[in-house]
Amino acid sequence: MTEQLNILVWNEGVHEALNDPPHIDEIYPDGIHGAIAAGLRSHYPDADISTATLATNNEHGLDEETLARTDVLLWWGHKAHDQVSDAVVERIQRQVLGGMGLIVLHSGHFAKIFTKLLGTSCSLDWRNEGERELVWTVKPSHPIAEGVDSPIIIPEQEMYGELFDIPDPDDLIFISSFTGGEVFRSGVTFTRGKGRIFYFSPGDQEYPVYHHPQIQRVIANGVRWAAQPDLDRAAPSVSNRSRGWFELSDQSAL
Repeated sequence: MTEQLNILVWNEGVHEALNDPPHIDEIYPDGIHGAIAAGLRSHYPDADISTATLATNNEHGLDEETLARTDVLLWWGHKAHDQVSDAVVERIQRQVLGGMGLIVLHSGHFAKIFTKLLGTSCSLDWRNEGERELVWTVKPSHPIAEGVDSPIIIPEQEMYGELFDIPDPDDLIFISSFTGGEVFRSGVTFTRGKGRIFYFSPGDQEYPVYHHPQIQRVIANGVRWAAQPDLDRAAPSVSNRSRGWFELSDQSAL
């Protein structure tokens, strides 16, 4: 399946443009999207992996043609959620409902597309003091947990804590704990229409989390799980069937 995958890594790219924090170019010289894409290429060398940002031409690089050929879209956003076009968000939603995979990372929990698909505020508790994060696997049988250490040790990271205002997930795969004692549902899945969604929280612009081999493995596993390249991508639709298609009097059908 890997040689057929079309993967698009989307990052708003605002932190990099503003040099915020000032050392971001040292941590992510090719941007956050570049680091995520590089990690994926190490796992899927034959896949078609591209990147786009808010400033990319053709509607943030998320035009109809691009999304139609994308098997999995990865999303990182933080400072510019409101600058993403509503028309683009609706387009992504249609593609997810039709079967495109969506992986939402870190502060993408407030992305328009994520809150639209989940129907809740997706708010959470947070504190950024560069604390240690331990990512514990709580569903080792899930494909996204394959080959993943438990715990994954992240020396410095922004703290995300409960309550995380999301619907009950289909799968709870990872729970994180932090130096201050907080815990967080850091790896969860959802299904919307035909599409598979994976939210994974580790990864902040101030810390080199996306260079961590185990974080790269989780994201690569998430792509493999979310991708459905052979699926008919027509979104579910309402149909009107007359009674003539099935006669209740036909006892042979019972």
